[in-house]
Amino acid sequence: MTRTDRPTAARTAPRRTALISGAGIAGPALAFWLNRHGHAVTVVEKSGAPRSGGYPVDVRGTALEVVRRMGVLPRLRDAHVDLRRLTFLDGDGGEVASVAPHAVTGGVAERDLEVRRGDLTDVLHTAVRDDVEFLFDDSIAALDQSGSGVDVTFRSGGERTFDMVFGADGTHSRTREALFGPEERFHRYLGHCFAVFTMRNTFGLSNETVMWNTPGRAAALYAVGDDDEVHAFLNFARREPPADVFTDPEAQRELVAEVFADAGWEVPGILAAMRGADDLFFDGVGQIRMPRWSAGRVALVGDAAYAPSFLTGQGTSLALVGAYMLAGSLAGRGPAAGFAAYERGTREFVTLNQGLVGEGGAALFPTTARALEQRNARLRALGAMPAAEGRPAHSALTLPDFTPAA
Repeated sequence: MTRTDRPTAARTAPRRTALISGAGIAGPALAFWLNRHGHAVTVVEKSGAPRSGGYPVDVRGTALEVVRRMGVLPRLRDAHVDLRRLTFLDGDGGEVASVAPHAVTGGVAERDLEVRRGDLTDVLHTAVRDDVEFLFDDSIAALDQSGSGVDVTFRSGGERTFDMVFGADGTHSRTREALFGPEERFHRYLGHCFAVFTMRNTFGLSNETVMWNTPGRAAALYAVGDDDEVHAFLNFARREPPADVFTDPEAQRELVAEVFADAGWEVPGILAAMRGADDLFFDGVGQIRMPRWSAGRVALVGDAAYAPSFLTGQGTSLALVGAYMLAGSLAGRGPAAGFAAYERGTREFVTLNQGLVGEGGAALFPTTARALEQRNARLRALGAMPAAEGRPAHSALTLPDFTPAA
């Protein structure tokens, strides 16, 4: 069947196509804004469905304005975790201080959000699923930018061409590795390792976190509401990253058990629960720092480009803000100009938030007895960690208004 062209006053330009790798937080947020600006968007995710569960994450400062503009703020308010108390314990399990969580995080009570990671990903996925193509249980196997677009080969064997490709696939991004090389070129190890998992709440904890510390070690239990489960967290200082255990879950368990073998409080029971946990996540604490976030028609967003580490509490917020800035910077621009504008508008905000590690994040986990005594004295005397002066880093960017596509 042949098509007969009819004369028209003007032809509508075809929608630019975009592929996003990763359906966590940065990926769906970027998909939402790219679609709003007129792109035809596909998201590929190696998991079989949007990921549920996960530890609670924070949304604060500039990121709150992003989710408000997305129209999802009311749903996130409904999902808000009302953490009411953060209690610090000494090595014997005695109370050091009990403070309001916002006094430690630098956030704003009654305004900032804390939500389960799975709840946030569900809200973001729901906001875009009717307008965006999702390819679950698949991933990018190869990229080729030799033509006028990006030729993509998928792990499933399919091949497609897109105008642009975006890596939103986390700290250990495969997209970044394919584009820029090995992770060690950009990973800044911060001297700690951590393990998180869920276990039964046999402690009577509700809407609170309890953290035990000795020099270089911390164990915490985080109760989200009155659930039957708590999130267990074990953090320890280590001069060099234990590269030999990152791909071996059993070796991870052995290392953590060895580090905490003589620990008191509830730690023996936490270690026993870790042995049988099916959701254990172990990693080194680090940041991703890159001189540039794009090459050709491919760009990175969120943790793939600038993971700040959990010590800052700003990973989720940076992902949401970065997605907004990246999509808006491309409005009316080609990839080269759009990616340059994205970096100009976002890098200072990223740098300020990554710098929070030195302003108090690492101070929660002192590595010497003297530093631990000093932290505890501040908590007892002030009921809070020292606050940064001036405008908080999490609110240091005022969102520009980008004109959506007609």
